[in-house]
Amino acid sequence: MKKNLVQAYKQAPWRTQIQWIGIFLLVLVGVAVVAGVYLMISGRAAATGRRIQSLEAEISALEMEINDLKTQYAQVSSAKSLSERAEALNMTLLDPLKAMYIEVPGYVPPSQPALAPPPTVEDISTPVLLPEFTASLWDWLRLQVFIEPNLSTESTESNDTGLISPAPTEVTP
Repeated sequence: MKKNLVQAYKQAPWRTQIQWIGIFLLVLVGVAVVAGVYLMISGRAAATGRRIQSLEAEISALEMEINDLKTQYAQVSSAKSLSERAEALNMTLLDPLKAMYIEVPGYVPPSQPALAPPPTVEDISTPVLLPEFTASLWDWLRLQVFIEPNLSTESTESNDTGLISPAPTEVTP
């Protein structure tokens, strides 16, 4: 009887082979998906790395160009270079005592620039932290459990719509 029961529930050999083939193919597809994701991520990382390298090379080239331009500017604006260029243009040094100053009618010299007032220290009259943020957990529980229910019953009896002020933050023993 027991043998007949096992034979009744035993699967055909071709079904077990198909199940093993299915499991193998499922594992194979899973490995292929993981490999594909890995290749995609590593390809993006490699491309990003190359882009970073090219940007760093561009930064280096621009820094070298900036240094070259600073060097050229320093050479052109040096005292020796400026005096040589002035002599080439037939310019000479002028004695301030021999200079002739001309008054131009209608010319108004620019006024002194308006400066900002000196900094002052202002007293802050409002507290930096609001009382809602300085209350302790005990104060909040006391307000919610003990004080607020009493106020809500009193306000419904008197029909007063006034605001409820928070409880003091100091706890007296």
